[in-house]
Amino acid sequence: MPEMTFAQAIDFALGMAMERDERVITFGEDVTMLRRELFVRFGPKRVRQAPISEAAFLAAGVGAAMAGLRPVVEIMMVDFIAVAFDALLNQATKIRAFSGGKWNVPLVVRASCGGGYGDAGQHEQCLWGLLSGMPGIAVVVPSNPADAAGLMLSAVESEDPVVFLEHKLLSDYWLDYLGAGGRSTVCFDVPAAGARGEVPSPPLPVPIGKARKARDGGDISILSLGVSLHRCLEAADILEDNGIKADVVDLRSACPLDRELILSSAARAGRVLVVDEDYLGYGLSGEVAAVLAEAGIKADFARVGPWEVIPYARRLEDEVLPDVRRIREAALRLCGHDA
Repeated sequence: MPEMTFAQAIDFALGMAMERDERVITFGEDVTMLRRELFVRFGPKRVRQAPISEAAFLAAGVGAAMAGLRPVVEIMMVDFIAVAFDALLNQATKIRAFSGGKWNVPLVVRASCGGGYGDAGQHEQCLWGLLSGMPGIAVVVPSNPADAAGLMLSAVESEDPVVFLEHKLLSDYWLDYLGAGGRSTVCFDVPAAGARGEVPSPPLPVPIGKARKARDGGDISILSLGVSLHRCLEAADILEDNGIKADVVDLRSACPLDRELILSSAARAGRVLVVDEDYLGYGLSGEVAAVLAEAGIKADFARVGPWEVIPYARRLEDEVLPDVRRIREAALRLCGHDA
């Protein structure tokens, strides 16, 4: 299998989808530059530059999807989806229900997310909890190149809206950008296994809503996604030195959740730790707790993630976002050990 970077794997899958189906197009800010290989390959009619107005071009994506195309609309950072929320919240996610199934919106919204490099709460949010709260939408967050390619294929083939989130600490073109402008001395904690890896050729579709077991162990179940999945795996290696064997589950999708794998892992371990880079209040971690409670699973529960706005100063940011130390300490407390 060829080895690819995270971003290369996504574009590889998108290019394959565009080759198979001429209805697949992509547009957004700076797309002709960011997706220049696709631009050269498919031309300006299918890889289109958009003005700096997320509200306008995301609304255009909804209309294009309703008209029979399968657009992949790229918003540079998920934070900027706020200015285009009407198109997603009030239009794309509701049209199938309001039309009695006569209309659908096969739209993919591709956006970067996540922090760990010092850009504060207007540029480093994840927001998958907020987005997942809307009925009629799927939200996927891959943690490695193979899953990124497979989830992009599934997203493009979906008949309903999908938000595809790629963490900036995994995407090589984002790392090149973040290291510029006087930031060359800033050290980014980039998980090697997430930023580069083998990808099947052709990529294999990954079902949306299907989690995977990244590590097997019966003492505690640690659930996460995106970059934090790699922090959890590192913490699990350290926990084993304390005699604690951890299940590590890569959720892959914030919505829908793989309830079956979550419940089986939690029931086996009796302890559940959710590691979430998104805000903890009213988000993914709370939804996991509800899934457990509604199924009657009795498990000790804890979560690691930010409660407040992500600060700009790197030292303060490091205290807010999940890291290996905080994950390890939370797991030890959950298992009755001194942290």
